[in-house]
Amino acid sequence: MIVFGIETSCDETAAAVVKDGHELLSNVVATSIDLHAAYGGVVPEIAARSHIESIIPVIEEAVAVVGWDKIDAIAVTYGAGLGGSLLVGVMTARTLAITKNKPLYAVNHVHGHVAANFLTKTELPGYTLPSQQPEFPMLSLIVSGGHTQLVYFRTMFDYEILGKKRDDAIGEAFDKVAKIIGLPYPGGPSIAKAADKGNPYKYKLPKAKLDNPYEFSFSGLKTAVLRLAQDEIGENFTFPSFRLPERLSEAQKHDIAASFQRVAIETVVDKTIQAFETYQPKSVVIAGGVAASQELRRQLAERLPAPPGYTDIKLCTDNGAMIATLGCMMADTGLPFADPNSLDINPSLSM
Repeated sequence: MIVFGIETSCDETAAAVVKDGHELLSNVVATSIDLHAAYGGVVPEIAARSHIESIIPVIEEAVAVVGWDKIDAIAVTYGAGLGGSLLVGVMTARTLAITKNKPLYAVNHVHGHVAANFLTKTELPGYTLPSQQPEFPMLSLIVSGGHTQLVYFRTMFDYEILGKKRDDAIGEAFDKVAKIIGLPYPGGPSIAKAADKGNPYKYKLPKAKLDNPYEFSFSGLKTAVLRLAQDEIGENFTFPSFRLPERLSEAQKHDIAASFQRVAIETVVDKTIQAFETYQPKSVVIAGGVAASQELRRQLAERLPAPPGYTDIKLCTDNGAMIATLGCMMADTGLPFADPNSLDINPSLSM
C-alpha cells in the first residue's frame, strides 16, 4: 500500500509518499513562516495565498519518487486548521482523486501527528526515525501551537481523550510569551535558545490546578509572565506589553525564558506521568510541533521508567508524511473512503 498525503492546515504546504504505514519514500515541505514572522503569528490570508502558489510544485516533487501509477490512495487533512488553508489542500486532493482515479481518505490533522511516530524506515538523507513502532495500548501527549491533549490509544482508531486545553495550547503560550519579552516568532525555538543562557529557577511561576487532572491551561502562566516582566522593570499592570522588550535586559529575558520553559514543560510532563501511572500503557509517545522541544524530551526521559517515543524533528512539525501514514492505517483497517465530489473542510474538527 502506497499512499500520497497532502497537509495544508496552517502555514506549511506539504506532501509526502509513505509505503505500508512505516516507510517514508518522499517528504516535501514549503513553509511560509518567514512571511508571518513580521506579524508575530500566522496571518490566515497570507497562508492561504502561499498554499495556492506552492501546492502544485510541492505535489510534483513528492510524487516524482514513484509516479502516479504506483500510488494506491490519496490522504488529505480536512481539519482541524485554518479554513482557507484547508480548502486549498482538500480541493486539490479531491481533484487529484477524481482525475487520477484514486480512493481518497479524509484525515484528522491532530491524529496524523500521532501517526508520524509509526514511521521507522527511509532512504531519505538526514532523518533519524524510531527503530520500531510504538506498542498498544499507547499514551500520547499531543502538543503544538493549536493543540495540547493527552490521549489513551487502545488501538490507532480506538482511543479516549483524557484531557485537552481549556484555553491556550502550549505552543501558543510559547509564542505569546516570546512576544512579551521581545523574542522572534515562532516562540518555541526562540525561547529554547534564550533559555540556554538563563536560570530556569530564577523566578517562581504558577501551574494551573484544574478539576480534571489531565486538562491543560496556560493562560494564567502567560499572564504571570507578563506581570513578572512588568515588575522586573519597576512598572505596574498598566504598563503596555509592547514596550516591555526595550526595557528588559538580555539577562532578564534569558531568565524569564528559562523559568517559563521549565514550568510550561513541567506542566505537561506532570500530567503525562500521572496518566502513565494510572493507565499503565505499553508505550508513551509525544507528537506535534512542541515534541521537537529538547527540554520536553529531557524531562520525560528523566521521569518515565522507559524512554518516550518521538519521531525526527522534521516530522514533528506539520508535514505530509504524517497524513500519508494515517491514510495507510485507515486503508489497512478498512475504514471508508471520502467522497471526492463532496468532501468538505472542518476547521474546528476534534479527535
